[in-house]
Amino acid sequence: MKRHLNTLFVTTEGAYLKKDGQAVVVSIEKQNRLRLPLHNLDGIVCFGNIMCSPALMGAAAKAGVSLSFLTPYGGFVAAVNGYSPGNVLLRREQYRRADDPKSTLHIARHFVSAKIANSRSVLLRAARDTSDSESKVILQTTAKRMGHDVRIARNAKTLDSLRGTEGESANTYFSAFNRMMSHRVEGFDFTCRSRRPPLDRINALLSFLYSMLTHDARSACEATGLDAAVGFLHRDRPGRPGLSLDLIEEFRAFLADRMALSLLNRKQIQANDFEVTESGAVLLKDKPRKRVLAAWQKRKQDVITHPFLNERTTVGLLVHLQARLLARYLRGDIDDYPPFVWR
Repeated sequence: MKRHLNTLFVTTEGAYLKKDGQAVVVSIEKQNRLRLPLHNLDGIVCFGNIMCSPALMGAAAKAGVSLSFLTPYGGFVAAVNGYSPGNVLLRREQYRRADDPKSTLHIARHFVSAKIANSRSVLLRAARDTSDSESKVILQTTAKRMGHDVRIARNAKTLDSLRGTEGESANTYFSAFNRMMSHRVEGFDFTCRSRRPPLDRINALLSFLYSMLTHDARSACEATGLDAAVGFLHRDRPGRPGLSLDLIEEFRAFLADRMALSLLNRKQIQANDFEVTESGAVLLKDKPRKRVLAAWQKRKQDVITHPFLNERTTVGLLVHLQARLLARYLRGDIDDYPPFVWR
């Protein structure tokens, strides 16, 4: 259990939530472990097999406290909300900002600059860890170039120029990706990012991890009351969760790329774990996909200090916290949106 931004996150399997007066009580193995007044909360998010009494559902709805149920993997299942205009007003403000070019650019700058900064941090971490002097120099030089890209992104004058900076920086980053892999890794040739479909093993692994990250971000939007389809950097397109794609930009390198490198460097994923389809697409086989999922869930349980909130939280809750920070910014509760920047 963890509280962030007046939101109670319940992650202990088998926990039971009930009403006690005007408070919510969390009971685990028939013992009351936590009691919080409902008026101190604006949301309750339950991961996995969490039970809740009808009385608490009704009280939470009446108090304007959203109650969301997610799978253990972060997939959105359902939400209980009362007759509250909160989500409607939040979404209307989201739509207004998305329709305003100045506001759209301002928010999009945060997503892109954080993405580049976190990618740069991954390069620098790899440079510190490598014993190969040539790779160390290349990684440090690439990171230095990307430091310049961060400043350009923060001062971009148009959305198109911002996207251009993002694209150039991504090419720079991926040009050094091989240098972050150990020499022990065999059968993984990587030249550039290919998406639909992935054309090599590393792209297949990255695409799978990005898909899981997008899934978590979409669930975070739903649980927060934001419209996952209306983004700022990623504009409206039928069937595309634009805001979810916006949110994951901050976490691609920090979560997905580092996970891929860890799996490869530790030889938990090997070349024969992939298959090539008739179309040329490269896909993870079923058993290694399960290994990646297990590693992903384990990584999400790691504890980190949030750089803006200065609170300890699990990695898996980071995207949920960012969605709620964005909602607070849109509602005017905070002056600006603070993107997640890994330190």
